[in-house]
Amino acid sequence: MAFKFPRCQVLPLPDQQVSFQVDGVERLRWHFGPAYPRPFFYPLVGPTGTPLTRMGHPGAPNHDHHRSVWFAHAKVLGIDFWGDTTKARIRQKTWLAYQDADEEATMAVLLGWFDGHDPKELLEQEVVAGVRPGPDGETFVELQMTFRPAAQSLEFGQTNFGFLAVRVAKSLSAHFGGGQITSSEGATGEPAIFGKAAKWIDYSGPVPKGDIEGITYFDHPLNPGHPVRWHVREDGWMGASVCMNGPQTTTRNEPLALRYLLHAHRRGADRERSEKVLKDFADRPGYEVVKAKVKHQEYAIRRTLQSKR
Repeated sequence: MAFKFPRCQVLPLPDQQVSFQVDGVERLRWHFGPAYPRPFFYPLVGPTGTPLTRMGHPGAPNHDHHRSVWFAHAKVLGIDFWGDTTKARIRQKTWLAYQDADEEATMAVLLGWFDGHDPKELLEQEVVAGVRPGPDGETFVELQMTFRPAAQSLEFGQTNFGFLAVRVAKSLSAHFGGGQITSSEGATGEPAIFGKAAKWIDYSGPVPKGDIEGITYFDHPLNPGHPVRWHVREDGWMGASVCMNGPQTTTRNEPLALRYLLHAHRRGADRERSEKVLKDFADRPGYEVVKAKVKHQEYAIRRTLQSKR
């Protein structure tokens, strides 16, 4: 019985987890169980097999909501979906598609944002995640999210906190480890980068096998306010702050859509490399989830026919 195994695979696991694998080795894992207030990805694995992200802050237990790579926002109609101190929850409602392929493994899911009081969701978030291999064991994680409100419109309030955050491993942190934060504009360190606009931010540092590895976080050119302003901290986290300077509104007719790319790479920040990756990301069409046209499959994920640049 002939069967060709795709190089990139999505593997559903027990306890509401999903593993993204390349050549049979895990590069990323999705967690969506009810034990946590919101879903997250952990770990994002570097080229030498070391997790480059971390669960929680190295020194502050009141930051346990920093779960590796996660979606959240601090002011949704005034409700805090960022921290763990409110009843607000983000829950996975259903998965739509898991797709294996040689180029990339993709997953599409629907998340509901619930205020903790009304059983009806405030909004639905469609997430498409794609994992593809880079050179020499590197990994690209492309994340596309679309926010559709239950009402005609919904406002995400002004805040530094939202929508996609990354807590790096302790050794990558500039304060707790030997890491460094670098921006696309050539700035380094929290004081020079916090609140400033940049096309990408890199957080790199030492890993146990004696190498330097890191994560570059890219803002897509079509995202609102690009280049975005960044909330970064020397203690080891970074986030694109879409609402830093003002609110964003999403509507049923024109839902807010955001695209980001995480590059788990070897060596430290490399401007030439990152600019090439950004160009490829900008030229690469986004995802869309469509009704499948094959047996035994409800939905399919495909790239839009044209780049929307």
